[in-house]
Amino acid sequence: QVELVESGGGLEQAGGSLRLSCAASGNIFAINAMAWYRQAPGKQREFLAGISMRGSRAGFTQYEDSVKGRFTISLDNTKNTVYLQMNSLKPEDTAVYYCNGGYFSGDYYFPRGSWGQGTQVTVSS
Repeated sequence: QVELVESGGGLEQAGGSLRLSCAASGNIFAINAMAWYRQAPGKQREFLAGISMRGSRAGFTQYEDSVKGRFTISLDNTKNTVYLQMNSLKPEDTAVYYCNGGYFSGDYYFPRGSWGQGTQVTVSS
């Protein structure tokens, strides 16, 4: 079992930046990638960005189109921590942001059952 704990959310003005963190612990080798998702009120949870943790594709990243160029996912393997740097924030980025541990198959990220508790991001106009 992998435990994930997110932090770094908060209230930010449009155009501002936030950096989210997600620390993983437990059976880390049960996953080989980590990702960020978000869920806005009344909407389904959506994939934002994923990063491969190890192997020949270590560091490989994948982004959802709406956040490309604004959000950057990164990984510190020494701390088992994944980050999401969010720039040029928009009010429509308001959501609960979740971390997940999973794997890549080709260029597609597949979540496993490990989810964090979520961190709220609110962007004011």
